[in-house]
Amino acid sequence: MSLTAVTATTGKVPADPRRQQLAAFLRSRRERVTPEQVGLPPTGRRRTPGLRREEVAQIAAVGVTWYTWLEQGREIQVSVQVLDAVARALLLDPSERAHLFTLAGAEDPAPVRECPTVTPAVRMTLDRMAPYPAAVINSRYDVLAYNAQYTGIVGDLAALPPEDRNLMWLAFTPSRFREVLVDHEEERDVMVARFRSGMGDHAAEPAWRTLLCRLRQASPVFDEAWQRHDVLRPGNGLKRFLVPEVGLLRLDYTSFWLGPAQGSRMVVYTPKDEETAALLPRLPTRPPSAAAGAGAGVPLG
Repeated sequence: MSLTAVTATTGKVPADPRRQQLAAFLRSRRERVTPEQVGLPPTGRRRTPGLRREEVAQIAAVGVTWYTWLEQGREIQVSVQVLDAVARALLLDPSERAHLFTLAGAEDPAPVRECPTVTPAVRMTLDRMAPYPAAVINSRYDVLAYNAQYTGIVGDLAALPPEDRNLMWLAFTPSRFREVLVDHEEERDVMVARFRSGMGDHAAEPAWRTLLCRLRQASPVFDEAWQRHDVLRPGNGLKRFLVPEVGLLRLDYTSFWLGPAQGSRMVVYTPKDEETAALLPRLPTRPPSAAAGAGAGVPLG
């Protein structure tokens, strides 16, 4: 990469803390990679551990001076293509790659997607939550897994196409979930605000854009709410469900995040009062074999 492709200052290292963190991070990652790991021939004893700067530049196909400036934290403009090449050269894992792009103030062109699978331990936890309804939901409101009690509220999700197993879709189109959700108008506004907030981190992802397009076409109510541009971060709260042959359930919902970022979470519904606690065992459930199949999780992109 030629130096004309970047913009440099007079050579002073800036006081920007993020640039300094970027420089230190790159040095630490370079020093842990051996020449053998990247296919370079051994060159005998080295004064410093790991790769040399010129070797990283060679592997990443960038200029040595440019990479040196990057590792020194200088004010240079960095393209996402070059950051991607550096990440590969330094053998960064997904967490390290994300950290690199964050420190560089750039958007990763190939971010690590949220894994939609649910582990056996999570499935076991869902089942052990009975008689409390519980489900695993991602930031797009896809329902990835659930216990039998949850179906007593939202209905038989296994009977729906995978793309329809989404609470946003169920809230704005005819469904059992919409029918039993007592405060559905207020709850839908909250869901749209949280969906918009989540989409800020996923706007370029096809699955998010496809769902947004489907919702806007299927529901004028959703489209009107979407146009208000309200945003709200995920949180806990109270929901009321009027379930046929069971009665009115007042349930606190609590989110337990399954990773370091606010992606997939386990949502557990617990009774707000003694009346609800007495009614929960009456929730209709599907046969255990069918419920176990649902708990396996549905890959929704």
